[in-house]
Amino acid sequence: MIYDVSVPITATMPVWPSDPSVKLRPEAHISRDKSHTVRVTKIEMGSHTGTHIDAPWHMVENGRRLNQIPIETLVGPASVLEIPNVPSIGRADLERLSFAGIERVLFKTENSGHWNDGKFYEQFVYLEPEAAEFLVEQGIKLVGIDYLSIDKFKSEQHPSHFVLLTRNVVIVEGLNLSQVSPGKYQMMALPLNLQDVDGAPTRIILSD
Repeated sequence: MIYDVSVPITATMPVWPSDPSVKLRPEAHISRDKSHTVRVTKIEMGSHTGTHIDAPWHMVENGRRLNQIPIETLVGPASVLEIPNVPSIGRADLERLSFAGIERVLFKTENSGHWNDGKFYEQFVYLEPEAAEFLVEQGIKLVGIDYLSIDKFKSEQHPSHFVLLTRNVVIVEGLNLSQVSPGKYQMMALPLNLQDVDGAPTRIILSD
């Protein structure tokens, strides 16, 4: 079974309040022989639109750019861990779980149920910095969460970002895991092949 856990990109999708909105502008012209219409869409959006990857350079001075992340980090086994009924994911929530053999972890929370709210969901579940530090201690190299930031809304210092990105742990944000059960999967996360950037929209599929 193959699961697409990336959110559709539309002009009405929720985006981070300070990020550029999505604009999909259809344009067209008649072919040279006037036999048909050629359609092209002009696309405007931020690099952290929808399901996306944060490269370290997103917040870390002189950090890795997107194209410097090894593709092997973005493809391979991944574990979906469900953390229900919490406002945030803390270290204690993770210490009771086993991370043996896990290199990539995707957190499923109540966030996945809010993609169809029609507006940005401010009370999303986030990852506490102590929990991020625990993941680094376990040797995790990719961490995903099912809304648009791994840090708390209106966080000023972005502590969980810095815990992970300064250690070159890839952050994936904006997942929709509502149709995926907890468990082990094969993951393929392919961002747009943009050079020297801080992140990019990413199509992510899981297979079991």
